[in-house]
Amino acid sequence: METHNHPSAIEPYGGAGTGIGGVIRDILGVGLGAKPVMNTDVFCFGPLNYPEEKLLEGTLHPRRIFKGVVSGVRDYGNRMGIPTSNGAVIFEEGYTCNPLVYCGTVGIMPNNTCFKKVKPGDIIVSLGGKTGRDGIHGATFSSIALDKDTEVSAVQIGNPIVEKKTQDALIQARDKGLYNFVTDCGAGGYSSAVGEMAEETGAKGYLDRVPLKYPGLTPWEIWVSEAQERMVFAVPLSKLTEIMKIFERENVEATIIGEFTGSKRLELYYGKERVADLDMKFIHEGGPRFELIAEWKDKENAEPGFVSPSNLGESLNKILSDMSVASKEWIIRQYDHEVQGGSIIKPMQGATNDGPGDAAVARPILTSWKGIAVSNGINPRYGMIDPYWMAASNIDEAVRNIVAVGGDPDKIAILDNFCWGSPNKPEELAGMVRASLACYDIAVAYGTPFISGKDSLNNEYVDVSTGKKIAIPGTLLISAIAVVEDVRKSVTMDFKAEGNLIYAVGLTHNEMGGSVYLKLNNAIGNTVPKVDAKKAKKIFDKMFKAVRLGIIKSCHDCSEGGIGVAVAEMAFAGGIGANIYLDKVGRNGDVNRDDYVLFSESNSRFIVEIDKKHQAKFDALFKGMEISNIGETFGDKLMVYGLDNRLVVSEDINKLKESWQAPLRNP
Repeated sequence: METHNHPSAIEPYGGAGTGIGGVIRDILGVGLGAKPVMNTDVFCFGPLNYPEEKLLEGTLHPRRIFKGVVSGVRDYGNRMGIPTSNGAVIFEEGYTCNPLVYCGTVGIMPNNTCFKKVKPGDIIVSLGGKTGRDGIHGATFSSIALDKDTEVSAVQIGNPIVEKKTQDALIQARDKGLYNFVTDCGAGGYSSAVGEMAEETGAKGYLDRVPLKYPGLTPWEIWVSEAQERMVFAVPLSKLTEIMKIFERENVEATIIGEFTGSKRLELYYGKERVADLDMKFIHEGGPRFELIAEWKDKENAEPGFVSPSNLGESLNKILSDMSVASKEWIIRQYDHEVQGGSIIKPMQGATNDGPGDAAVARPILTSWKGIAVSNGINPRYGMIDPYWMAASNIDEAVRNIVAVGGDPDKIAILDNFCWGSPNKPEELAGMVRASLACYDIAVAYGTPFISGKDSLNNEYVDVSTGKKIAIPGTLLISAIAVVEDVRKSVTMDFKAEGNLIYAVGLTHNEMGGSVYLKLNNAIGNTVPKVDAKKAKKIFDKMFKAVRLGIIKSCHDCSEGGIGVAVAEMAFAGGIGANIYLDKVGRNGDVNRDDYVLFSESNSRFIVEIDKKHQAKFDALFKGMEISNIGETFGDKLMVYGLDNRLVVSEDINKLKESWQAPLRNP
């Protein structure tokens, strides 16, 4: 999972397109090369209705950024022939100057191609795009605060057709065993690609041989340019002719730009002139180590003082209409999630194929029923209270999304993507440190290893009128991937039939801090949702067993909007209403308000639909655990009865669906 935040802030279409292009090349460069089988995207934008007069000088309106980013990721991914199957979109005012653009790719590879090693005498071959000035300073540009004078020239210019040809040629060469090492040209261009490859050997490079988009580049510009669609190979001399024939047959440009030596030095030439001669140990170990100060202070936000409304139907409709909760169908329909033919659980689900899924499930090998599930967890509002519990909640959300569709909790791996302000500010760094501590604690407790990650720091914008730097909310994205042993047993979130039982799995706490419900009431609160990892792990294991036994008809995790939103989404996705009784909900003793029971965002909870004939088996499986039978599927309305058995929600499911779909129908 990669970020391309600053490029997308100043040139949304190109910045986002090269973001997805770059992470695809990461997959092509892992081991001896993997085939991309799925894309994901997660975006954070400012409000689409942000007043023009409030925009700072040099910033684009969130609506323009939003449409450009969506188009950039769409065009690049679709043209590569890779399905985009999972994602999320967050809207908060704190992202107005600095959008966050996360792009991810999943790949699959033969298990005998996982490892690679450069050998002295291997030839350095560059494959793919030509080199230009676009993207020079790309890596350093991503680590500085933006202002009105930030230049667009740091944004690379992408070409997905060249990358598709590069991918096809690479996979053919890999399957024939024609190279010893491959990596992508990402941050730093050839300087990092060749520099990393040559760590144990040394290398000689001839920069005048590099194909250029136009004349006039100096040697250092050629060396550090981050122009797109380039892969670098270490090819044995004996296999050079054969691999070059494959590249020629696929009509993708390949050039010999040097060789790996045994000198342990990096030597670069431009014509006859030697322009660099550096010791590899110095390159890899000579960088300075920083000591930074982190200072955390607990935040005390004003507690909301309103009472629970007598009619919670109005609140439910408002939550469903919140831009971060509302349907993202306008975006999803632009992405091809059917290409390659392996999509099993798709981004939209239900009777009319427009309900919100928890995780994507695909089978990348069409001759096997074994598959993968992919999900994500992100909630920056929790971080406004405490980044530790934000990180814990995000891991919990990503994991429970996987569990909700039938993924094996013992075979889940996760990724982290930190996007933060300046690490030189003690309070900013402290938030990141707390989030990192939670990543360790919860990953160990859940047995979910981190297998990749990235950070993007200095997400700030300088207001030239005041000189003040405006930072984004500290944001952590957790992505998860898991094995699904048999995709035919996967579960979707839409109600399946009338007369079935509805269970809440997990305990509801008085944890309204950072919730969408408090946001609607102009508050943040302090009681951020926490994670009881020991209890959660037991719940996940039992849920997986229940899915595998086939006793769960539908399942949806409780996240933004809590039980209220989860049940509403299951109802309008399946076209079937429900009767819900809040006094039946398993809850902590201090949850004594109807609105808090309905909209609390406590972690590790699911809403499940059970056929009555499976009730005894379900109850026995979860014996001694926190489950509660809270109602049944019925009719075409969502009816919710409060703690005193008074009707607090009576809404037609089609009206709820309209509230959910309307905000982003025509953005």
